[in-house]
Amino acid sequence: MEYKFFEAVEKSFDKAAVFTNWDPGILEQIKQCNAVYRMFFPVKIGDKIEVIKAYRVQHSHHKTPCKGGIRFAPSVNLDEVMALAALMTFKCAIVNVPFGGAKGGITIDPKKYTPYELEKITRRYTSELIKKNFIGPGTDVPAPDYGTGEREMAWILDTYMSMRPGEIDALGCVTGKPVSQGGVRGRREATGLGVFYGIREVCNMEDIMKKQGLKPGVANKTVVVQGLGNVGYHAAKFFREGGAKVIALAEFEGAITNPAGLNEEEVFQHRKKTGSILNFPGATNLATSGDALELECDILIPAALENVINGKNAPRVKAKIIGEAANGPLTPEADEVFAKKGILVVPDMYLNAGGVTVSYFEWLKNLSHVRYGRMDKRFTENMNTHILNQIEGLTGKTVSQKEKEFIAHGADEVDLVYSGLEDTMIAATREIMEVWKTNPDIPDMRTAAYVVAINKVGTSYAELGIFP
Repeated sequence: MEYKFFEAVEKSFDKAAVFTNWDPGILEQIKQCNAVYRMFFPVKIGDKIEVIKAYRVQHSHHKTPCKGGIRFAPSVNLDEVMALAALMTFKCAIVNVPFGGAKGGITIDPKKYTPYELEKITRRYTSELIKKNFIGPGTDVPAPDYGTGEREMAWILDTYMSMRPGEIDALGCVTGKPVSQGGVRGRREATGLGVFYGIREVCNMEDIMKKQGLKPGVANKTVVVQGLGNVGYHAAKFFREGGAKVIALAEFEGAITNPAGLNEEEVFQHRKKTGSILNFPGATNLATSGDALELECDILIPAALENVINGKNAPRVKAKIIGEAANGPLTPEADEVFAKKGILVVPDMYLNAGGVTVSYFEWLKNLSHVRYGRMDKRFTENMNTHILNQIEGLTGKTVSQKEKEFIAHGADEVDLVYSGLEDTMIAATREIMEVWKTNPDIPDMRTAAYVVAINKVGTSYAELGIFP
């Protein structure tokens, strides 16, 4: 059975709603998209006028501003944007980021346009959002997503500031910006790092690992990553650095495998040089990207697009743990297959929340107008050095220079961002697992995550009341 993406999200929601005690009206309100904005606008491309189709969906206003990325892809449609906006609401709730969910998209293939043409499209889209009050540091804060990055976010920021002169918090109208334009250090790798922190916490739970027939910890586990974009690249990097073996990498042109392990940076450079990850020295080519999903491994990380694992190929998946780094890479049928097979699915709706968590830190930085660590880094270093000197004096022993530097080091912005992200992912993993363990009827971790999200959004409505 083919599901529309939004229908799949609704199906997962309904599956979890039965494990909550909310009024049916509240559940209906949580489920619906509050505001949907579909637009068409003309842009001059060369000597022709092209009509561009674009969207912005605000799924929930239980907390404001709304938050969610902007996609540039030919496949962008209303159903997809609505589904992704809904997932953003639940994602933010699970990781305690005080935003409502939103999502945006422009139905274009960015590869077919020059940077100048893309800039025109992005700026025009931003102006359309401003006209209808669908962007602003207190209303709706976009971010990068598939097909967009720091460059596009800088164009959005500049357009917003041009049309809203003198707005003191204007930097907070968009996140994922270059660091020089109010971005935060650590944002680029945040989603991949969040995936790693989340899976690592699951792997540290002895009872869960026992069920999967694995030893606790990430070290020596075999990992397959599908997608070598920003998220897949960084997920592979942190797993490799954490002691795991990345035995296969997949991209749309095919996949490569090497049981001894692959280095994502070397593969990335090979692809840059040759235009393909195939024929990487020492690795074996696989005919299609999908073949990598069916390899024998401990952890499978789909980090590309939605619906890559469905009712058809799910029975052939041999991984023991699937970490959804992409949005919606599994269909509801795949979920059912894995629940029966005892494969643990760590769901996208919180696992890839690293991006929005660090976006939240960026937004806070923009509102406070000061870089993290600027006020206290030197103070901490001086204080730690003073304490170390006192201990050395009292004990008569000396600490090595390397240890001294480590202990005395005051936190930089990136240290604080990593620390905040690590704490967020560990707390969210434990909260979901706790709900799952205390209610044995909940079939899988995704349903447990939805229960956590529904309860938090429901609590907001219950405490705030319904206006008027």
